[in-house]
Amino acid sequence: QVRLVESGGGLVQAGVSLRLSCAASGRTFSSYAMGWFRQAPGKEREFVAAISRSGGSTYYEDSVKGRFTISRDNAQNTVYLQMNSLKPEDTAAYYCAADFTKSASYYSIVSSAYEYWGQGTQVTVSS
Repeated sequence: QVRLVESGGGLVQAGVSLRLSCAASGRTFSSYAMGWFRQAPGKEREFVAAISRSGGSTYYEDSVKGRFTISRDNAQNTVYLQMNSLKPEDTAAYYCAADFTKSASYYSIVSSAYEYWGQGTQVTVSS
């Protein structure tokens, strides 16, 4: 069992930055690829970014490439999402998720691949 707790969301103006954190507890954090997803009101949950167990491989949804950076600190059992140049269309609840994997370089962009989910943190970007 893995427990994930997100933090760092808030109400901000367009153009500023936020850093989301996701703290994991339970089983060995470094055994999990991690992902960030988001869900805006009235929309389906969508992939944002993913990172492999080792942190050596990352992948981003096109609309956040160049603005968002996913990273992890396995010693601190934490994954981060640095969000720069925020836009109103980034407004959503952001969720981190964990996917157990034996491959150090593996990650998934599919939500159904992830076994554990946090409760979410709200990000609201005003224009």
